Amino acid sequence: MSDTLRDIRLFVAAYEERSFTAAAEREHATQSGVSQHIRKIEDRFGVKLFSRGGGMVQPTPAGDSYYRHCIELLRLNESANRAVGRFGAGLDGEMMVGLMPTMTRSVLAPALARFVSAHPNVTVRVLEAFSAALTQRVRAGELAFAIVPATSGTVGVKMTRFAYTPEVLVSGAAAARPHMAPVRLSDLGPLKVVLPSAQNVRRVNLETYFASNGVTIAQRLELDAMMGTLDFIADSDWVAILPGLMMAKDAIQGAPGMPRALTVNPIADPPVGMDLVLIEPARHPLAPAAGAFLDILAEETARIGRVWGTEAGLYPEATPGS
Repeated sequence: MSDTLRDIRLFVAAYEERSFTAAAEREHATQSGVSQHIRKIEDRFGVKLFSRGGGMVQPTPAGDSYYRHCIELLRLNESANRAVGRFGAGLDGEMMVGLMPTMTRSVLAPALARFVSAHPNVTVRVLEAFSAALTQRVRAGELAFAIVPATSGTVGVKMTRFAYTPEVLVSGAAAARPHMAPVRLSDLGPLKVVLPSAQNVRRVNLETYFASNGVTIAQRLELDAMMGTLDFIADSDWVAILPGLMMAKDAIQGAPGMPRALTVNPIADPPVGMDLVLIEPARHPLAPAAGAFLDILAEETARIGRVWGTEAGLYPEATPGS
């Protein structure tokens, strides 16, 4: 503690206790030490802060004024110490991770809020993109890790199972379907479907599902802009098949009496889903900050995924990769 702060603390103690002896006990000092510190302050300003006599000390008007300012200063000092102390309590450094819209729309916000609270001295950068771009950036070592749909192994990338999410049918109010009622796509008649582009891993899986389960598609529209897709569906008679993890909040939200912009329906007979994997550069392990963020991300994925009764956040299980 600096001499100035020590002087101020001893003055405040003497002011509040009205006794140099009691102030010394409170601040673990000696009575003569308190007296010397108070006299040093008085000599510095050339003004008496206390009237002494009869074993008691009474503050002068100057002492009253000085006390009010000292209390404010001590409060600010304590606030500053606590603020800086928060940064020393967690990890530090910086990291950049990659997430698909599946993760950024649902899991990212609560995970990020928890992480920055626990580790405020870590600079976090999140890149939202689809799997091909994220895989390329991970392989180049530009991302600490990314979460993408499961594919065959990529050279230079370590792959680990992270979570499973069902695919769900998403439509607007025009469809007039009961919200969260299971549906069989083959029973819904010709569908106008918004799909990701052919470069997206999910596109192949969905087209295979349509062909093998008798799902009739009237029109296809390619959109790789997720927010645009949701807005378009809400205002039209088009539908999309989207990861349930991404649509978890839409599945449970909706104020009574308020119209719902999006209707979500689990797909049944048969269900269709997607495995998500953690990918990281094969040549080096995760840094402590990235590992801590990944742990929180997995916990939030598991929590949100329970909306669908699915098992999630299983990234410790290894998946064969290069």
